[in-house]
Amino acid sequence: MKVLVVEDNERVARFITNGLRESGHTVEHAANGRDGLFHATSEPYDVIVMDRMLPGNIDGLGIIEALRKAGNRTPILILSALDAVDERIKGLRAGGDDYLTKPFAFGELLARVDALGRRAQGGDASQRVLQVGDLRMDLLSRRVTRGSRTINLQPREFKLLEYLMRHANQVVTRTMLLEAVWDYNFDPQTNVVDVHISKLRQKIELDSERPLVRTVRNAGYMMCEHD
Repeated sequence: MKVLVVEDNERVARFITNGLRESGHTVEHAANGRDGLFHATSEPYDVIVMDRMLPGNIDGLGIIEALRKAGNRTPILILSALDAVDERIKGLRAGGDDYLTKPFAFGELLARVDALGRRAQGGDASQRVLQVGDLRMDLLSRRVTRGSRTINLQPREFKLLEYLMRHANQVVTRTMLLEAVWDYNFDPQTNVVDVHISKLRQKIELDSERPLVRTVRNAGYMMCEHD
């Protein structure tokens, strides 16, 4: 998912953005209300993590109210040190979808972000489960299986496999994978994609199993259900 984090505390912002990226999400950060509103209205996000108290002329609640008035329905998780019930109510009535008080455990923030993203995408199983041949990915539980065996993937490997499965039977270039999975501007000549594809193949294609990921010469890769 693509997540916008609006947080003025540099340490907290780094903690959140690094953790979300390590969990496979694409993340952008804004350090004040003005920049947060600009980002939120300039491009689409799956979830916004919004600090309530922000420097400048507009705070977190002001941004949320402006987005809702403009018809922007992106799910928003409010972060705040204000933990009184009345403050939570204000945040939710302003248009927030969830409210998490500081300090917080990153695991809880990640679970809430994922839940908001799933809710926005819809709840039917067809949107939560990807399948190519006997390879199955459950996006809700983040469980990957092939036949009867469970495949343990690192967050980056999971995101890479998810992209390949969503584009099954299509050629995906290395540049497409770099932009979708790494969210960095790599040198086009880097071999980071090839290295991760090789490691991924080792996990999803044992010697006795039919290969699923094909190398397309001078183009990229393709995940195929059939030879």
